[in-house]
Amino acid sequence: MNRMPRAVAVLLTVNIIVFVAGVLLPNGAERFITAGALWYPTNDNFGLWQLVTYMFLHGSPGHIFFNMFALVSFGGILEREWGAPRFLLFYFVCGVGAALIQTGVNWQEYRSLHEQLVAAGLTPSVISTSLRTGMEPGSLEPAVTATLVDLYRVYGGPMLGASGAIYGLLVAFGFLHPNAKLALMFVPVPIAAKYFTPGLLLLDLFSGVTGFSLFGGSIAHFAHLGGAAIGFLLMLLWRKRSRGPVWENPKAEGKW
Repeated sequence: MNRMPRAVAVLLTVNIIVFVAGVLLPNGAERFITAGALWYPTNDNFGLWQLVTYMFLHGSPGHIFFNMFALVSFGGILEREWGAPRFLLFYFVCGVGAALIQTGVNWQEYRSLHEQLVAAGLTPSVISTSLRTGMEPGSLEPAVTATLVDLYRVYGGPMLGASGAIYGLLVAFGFLHPNAKLALMFVPVPIAAKYFTPGLLLLDLFSGVTGFSLFGGSIAHFAHLGGAAIGFLLMLLWRKRSRGPVWENPKAEGKW
């Protein structure tokens, strides 16, 4: 069995340590999320460092398991082909790019909901106070209350998880090894990466646009799509600059 590449091993270890510490320390998960998850820019908890630190926080054992499983499966192959410096650059650029794109989507949604509340008669100062306190400003019509709840979800719902960076790795793997068969635990028939990756992205796009998700709520679908888009653009850029053997083996086979 091949030894796990160093950069992947370090990322895996840090993610696990942070998750375990959040479980074991008093109020650890709450404190880590407050300081390190990515909050909406107008939220008092927001900090620029969160564009990176959010990638090392996970909300449940299942969340971290699937992300780390993908990190080891795809990241190990990519790091062996690229080397640690390029792999880490790719990973973090995809992760930060995913965060920025999701924040941009959130900003558009926030602005639209805010305008609806102002049109319904709420002043910006009343809306701001309600967001900071989490309390409804008096008795409101049900539709206005629902809009205010949606706005608070954007304002007060932090983003966490390595999925944006992971989606970038998935796109890179499919780009380099389109015919590699991915034997997924929830799909009995192996699927070529060139079919699996676009299918997964289309599913995320559908869920992001409609709000209906097969994998449950509170998923930042546009962060997934953003990480994938950044990964794809990086692969195109690097292909133009490289003529090494990494780009000359489109039929390489692999297993996930």
